[in-house]
This record gives sequence, C-alpha cells and structure tokens, in this order.
Amino acid sequence: MKNSSFRLSEIVDRLGGRIIGNPGTEVFQVATLEKAGQGQIAFLANAKYRKQLEASRAAAVIVAEADAELTGLPRIVADDPYSYFAKLSALLNPLPVVPPGIHPTAVIGVGAVIAPDAHIGAHVSVGAAARIGAGTVVMAGCVIGERTTVGAQGQLYPNVTIYHDCVIGRNVIVHSGAVIGADGFGIAMDEGCWLKIPQIGRVVIGDQVEIGANTTIDRGALDDTVIEEGVKLDNQIQIAHNVRIGAHTAIAGCVGIAGSATIGRYCRIGGAAAILGHLQIADNVEIASFTLIGKSITEAGSYAGIFPFSKNDEWRNTAVHLRHLGELAKRVKTMEQEIRSLKGEQV
Repeated sequence: MKNSSFRLSEIVDRLGGRIIGNPGTEVFQVATLEKAGQGQIAFLANAKYRKQLEASRAAAVIVAEADAELTGLPRIVADDPYSYFAKLSALLNPLPVVPPGIHPTAVIGVGAVIAPDAHIGAHVSVGAAARIGAGTVVMAGCVIGERTTVGAQGQLYPNVTIYHDCVIGRNVIVHSGAVIGADGFGIAMDEGCWLKIPQIGRVVIGDQVEIGANTTIDRGALDDTVIEEGVKLDNQIQIAHNVRIGAHTAIAGCVGIAGSATIGRYCRIGGAAAILGHLQIADNVEIASFTLIGKSITEAGSYAGIFPFSKNDEWRNTAVHLRHLGELAKRVKTMEQEIRSLKGEQV
C-alpha cells in the first residue's frame, strides 16, 4: 500500500529546514540517491556521493548548506541531512496501528495489570503481578515474567522473553528472540564440581532503549544489570550480569560484554568487539570493530586493536616476526646503549 504523500512545505513545517525549489513537490517515500525516482526523496550526507547527486532522479533531496547549490532538484537544506532523513523516514513510515485488547489465547497471571489500550497478541504469557503500560504492543509468543514492569508505548516483537522482576522503561523497542533477565554466568568450584550461584538481581532498562534480535541481557548476581536511557543495542549482543551501560551509547552486533563492566555515556562500540569483566569505560569512547578491551579506558577518544589483514603467506611471515618482537626490542636497546657509549667516548 502506498504511503501518504507530503509536500516539501508540509515536511519543513514539521521538521524544520528550508526549501530551495518548488515547495509543492510531493514525496511519499525515502530512497537512496542512486535508486530514488518519482515521489521519492533522497539525502546527501557524505561528500563522496556528490556524483550520485548529480545523476539522481529523485523528486527531491535533503542536503547540507555546503551542498545546496550542487543540484537543481527541489531540496530541503538541513543542518544534519542524515538525522533529518531519519526523522522524515519515521514520518513517512509510521508503525502500523495495532488494535488494543487481549487475544483470547493469551495467558494472564493473577494480579497482572494491563493498560486498557495495550495490545496483547496471540499466545502471550503475562506473569502474575506483571504490569504492561499504556499503548504498549506485546506481539505473539512473548513471555513476560512475574512482577515485571513494561512501561508505556513499548514495542515487543514476537517471541521476546523477559524474566521475572525486570523493569522496562517507556518507549522501549525489543526485537524478536531477545532474552532479558536470564541468569548470569555465576558459578563457583567446590570439590571438583561447579556450584551455581543464584542470580538475585534484576535487569533495569531505561526509556527510549532499543534492543536487537537475539540479544541477551543477563540479570545481576546481587545488584542489577542496568541499561540507561537512549541506549541502542544491535542484534546478537551478549551483556553479562551486573553490567551498566551509560545513556545514549550505541553498540553494534555480536559485541560481548563480560560481567560487572561499566560502559560510559555516548559511547560507540563496533561489531564483534569484546570488553572484559570489571572494567570501566569512560564517556564518549569509540571502540573499533573486533577490538578486545583488556583494561579500563579512562579518557574519551577512539580506540582500536585490529591487526590489518593481508594475504595468508604475508600474514604468516609477519606472525613469525611478531613472535620475536621481545628479542628484537632487547637487541635495539642494547644497540642504543652502545651508540650512546661510543658518542660519549668520542666527546
């Protein structure tokens, strides 16, 4: 079904910016510069795509002030074209309206409180004394544990599992297969056997958080695991017990964070990075993909621990040299001492 269309003037009234060209130009969908056509609006956020702007057949484009004169297409000039595109895409692609009510196959525990305008889908299980906030959508097959609270305007996609006693804030999106509140990996060795340590903390998630598909967030061993407001988690992330992630941090897929690590605010962590347990990461830290963080980071900045790839034979040759770096460093140090000694004799 075709989306409702908006004139550029209507878009600017809602989202700001200024128009160059025909303000009556109508668009109904966003698209890339390369693929956009009639009724579609594209955006330029990176100078390397200026050639695509020249050839674009979009009905209109979103550009920064520096690029405002690079095209004759109708355009919206915005301070940040990429964030403007994100807001416009949300305007053009609203979530489907879901009718309130509880599906007859849902199982609702004793004392559970569900807002009248919430949606509880087929085969959902809501535990005793749980609470579901106003306007929240809980899709088919979800499991909400006993005494768990899910705030207003949430969106739980099919087959999300939230264990008992967890707290989920407002406007939280949780994608399919995510598990929130499973036991952390707490074990102790006793006479040659592992003993399970009961995990008695909770998971507490702030407002405006998004959690990707098949991501797991373990409950705390004693204190809570905490995800602060505005955090964005990609798919297949593992967050261990008692981790704390600061507000507005974004973490890409397949990252693993070990127990009791603390991640600061406004951090960005690339895919498949790993953070060892009990470490502290400062605010405004950027960690490159596949980087292993083995000690705390106390200063904001960008950090990477990736060895550049090469052809297999070249990599093997380099690896041989790497194994002898310690020996080489000693030899260089000895040579430096000898050079200094010789210079001293000459003086």
